[in-house]
Amino acid sequence: QVQLVESGGGLVQAGGSLRLSCAASGREFSIHSMGWFRQAPGEEREFVAYITWTTGRTVYKDSVKDRFTISRDNAKNTVYLQMSSLKPEDTAVYYCAASRGVGTRRSAYDYWGQGTQVTVSS
Repeated sequence: QVQLVESGGGLVQAGGSLRLSCAASGREFSIHSMGWFRQAPGEEREFVAYITWTTGRTVYKDSVKDRFTISRDNAKNTVYLQMSSLKPEDTAVYYCAASRGVGTRRSAYDYWGQGTQVTVSS
């Protein structure tokens, strides 16, 4: 079992920045990649970005590619999502997820955090 704990959400004005963190514990050696998803009210949960644990390969949703950066600190078993130039449409609950494989679909992920709210005001 892997436990994921997110932090770093909050309220920010459009154009601002936030950094989300996700700390993994438990059977973290079984994890191959970690990702971030988000879910806005009334919407489906959607992929934002993922990073592979060993090589650091990253993949992003097109609409965040030039504004968000996913990174990891292997020593701390922590993944980050640095979000810049935030827009009101980025408002959502952001979820950290861990996968024993890799992918952009929700079904590729085996463990989920509790979510952290990000609100971007216009």
